[in-house]
Amino acid sequence: MYRQIAEDLRRRIVSGEMAEGALLPTEAALCELWGTSRGPVRNALAQLRREGLIDTGQGRQGSVISRQARQPIDVYLPFTRWAEVHGRQPGAHTVSLSLRRAGEDCAAQLDVPPEAMVVELVRLRLLDGEPTMLERTRFREDVGRLLFDADLEAGSITAYLATRGLNFDQVEVEIDAIGADPLDADLLGIDEASPVLRLRRRSSDADGRAFEYSDDRYRSDTVRFTVNAAGGSNGERGIRPTAGASHQER
Repeated sequence: MYRQIAEDLRRRIVSGEMAEGALLPTEAALCELWGTSRGPVRNALAQLRREGLIDTGQGRQGSVISRQARQPIDVYLPFTRWAEVHGRQPGAHTVSLSLRRAGEDCAAQLDVPPEAMVVELVRLRLLDGEPTMLERTRFREDVGRLLFDADLEAGSITAYLATRGLNFDQVEVEIDAIGADPLDADLLGIDEASPVLRLRRRSSDADGRAFEYSDDRYRSDTVRFTVNAAGGSNGERGIRPTAGASHQER
């Protein structure tokens, strides 16, 4: 039931029937409309919040958020699916696909020797035809070789790998802001050294074996990242200072 409720609200938001800033129906109204209890309604709203379509809070009626694309980082949503959820047209332009040595940094992320071969894919990702993100992804060799038979501009690599029996089980994400390098600037259509949002992602399979490490760089004017957090959490997820950050006593 909650999927039906979420799909109906998503359709109304994406079509513009519910404009930016519009208040959502109350939980009570949705319960009455769908003839259900608050559980499915709350699950539907939580799903839309994770997708970055609505903003909700304790004791506050939900509302439709900005059409600027928002990327939740507490749940993994592949770029293609993320774009579709927001009613945008995803696209891709393959810059290069090559076999290369892992090197020290990549080897540490993929748990392979530095001299091991990996497959590197560089793609420019588009939203409605506009450059949005430049991804540099390195795959364990046995996984990456599958991509040489794939149409890398026709759809989601995540979906393609799933058809080959490889599913994402755990995804570790780290985000920071850096200056655009020459390749970023050229392909994203921005000035060199202008700020980009960098999302580094390490993906593992069901056996806990890392198979993908990606460095994705987003134009800062096209996307924002969101996280939904519960108070009192003391786990690994969270915000931490960089190595050069100073400590201020309070």
